[in-house]
Amino acid sequence: MLSQIFKRFSEKSPISVMARGMMERALNPILLDQWFIETANEQYTKDLLFSTVFDIMSQVVCGSRSSVHAAYQASKADIGVSITSLYNKLNGIETNTSAELVRYATTQVEPIIKKLGGTGRSPLPGLRIKLLDGNCIEKSEHRIKELRSNAAGPLPGKSLVVYDPVLCLPIDIFPCEDGHAQERSLLKTVIVSVIKDDAWIADRNFCTIEFTCGIDDRGAFFIIRAHKNYPFQLIGKEKYIGKIETGKVYDQRILVVDAAGREHTFRRIRVNLKKATRDGDIDIFIITNLSKAKANAKKIAELYRGRWTIETAFQHLAEHLNSEINTLGYPRAALFGFCVALVSYTILSVIKAALGSVHGVDVVEKQVSGYYLADEISGTYRGMMIAIDDKHWIVFRNMPPAKLVKVLRQLAGNVKLAAFRKHPRGPKKPRPKRKSDRDTPHVSTAKILSQRTS
Repeated sequence: MLSQIFKRFSEKSPISVMARGMMERALNPILLDQWFIETANEQYTKDLLFSTVFDIMSQVVCGSRSSVHAAYQASKADIGVSITSLYNKLNGIETNTSAELVRYATTQVEPIIKKLGGTGRSPLPGLRIKLLDGNCIEKSEHRIKELRSNAAGPLPGKSLVVYDPVLCLPIDIFPCEDGHAQERSLLKTVIVSVIKDDAWIADRNFCTIEFTCGIDDRGAFFIIRAHKNYPFQLIGKEKYIGKIETGKVYDQRILVVDAAGREHTFRRIRVNLKKATRDGDIDIFIITNLSKAKANAKKIAELYRGRWTIETAFQHLAEHLNSEINTLGYPRAALFGFCVALVSYTILSVIKAALGSVHGVDVVEKQVSGYYLADEISGTYRGMMIAIDDKHWIVFRNMPPAKLVKVLRQLAGNVKLAAFRKHPRGPKKPRPKRKSDRDTPHVSTAKILSQRTS
């Protein structure tokens, strides 16, 4: 279905072809530059196109180039501006533009993922599950003049990210330039995005009257671990529901009054754990406005337990993609880099959906490693772009959706899953106490090993 020029890469590295094809489909330069003109408020396009900035950052995020400067150096003749101009552009990208980029990419790939059918079933039919969690970008290098004499680690920003666990897709982000900002302070912007029949799942840091009652007022639902300072009044007696893998489950109604004096009747699910948490809690309390008809207490407990998938996504961003570039000290540049990583993650989500539609969703979920997928793309990308000129990728732009899905499935069928198999490690062994000797700062590895054999 693709021309002969793609044949060798389609057979030997179909993952890379899918990745580059989807980038051309959803984020090609023409679409990106037009989108930027319509979205940006402060910045404008003069000598340096937004699509060029995105391309440079995506090369660094995906690992095909080691740094922004390396990516610039490789394309200096085509870019036509100085490295200083490039950094000035990066440092000035509005946080709203970065956030809208993630939302734009999601709208581009979501229909394709659904058409592929390579995703799991929703545990709450008719509702869209949204996992909410915060992410603080790691400390940057002290490159900015004002930071050079400060020993503290400079934090260039943080954000709240929304993740769809059914599509395995980051669908929204709420960035903040203040790395020390409290995550709760960003909930005012999150609540505006809540729509009817959402089902939000979050940790106790987001358990506030304003957020829970705001979701309820919008005809949406929530499953949020209770914060100890969350005010409520118990209604009736607590009922024992049954057992789940982690413990016993209880259900009780509660009354909550919002800032306007309106009353809301919610449920408080208590999970009496078999094993205490790291904080020493033996009971976990979960607040929800889902009716018993929509979800019983045991399902709610299991759904909350599944919120770790967004933390796994953050871990994958850090391990599989260069999501936090510590050389980018300016908050806007650092947040833009993180958003480009989220966009790249959406491309990986399409690839996984294509693999799932051919090889089985459970097989891909349990056996395919995102690390090896990302490694395949970064290792092959530069050579593939030399072998296949940009003009040949344009075929993906206007390909009818049905044909695109067929091509993706054909490429997924060429993937040998054994090359991308996960290798989960066993339980960590306790770290032995190390001996130190001030008179012997170094030892010979060969001598130590010889003692093993003797």
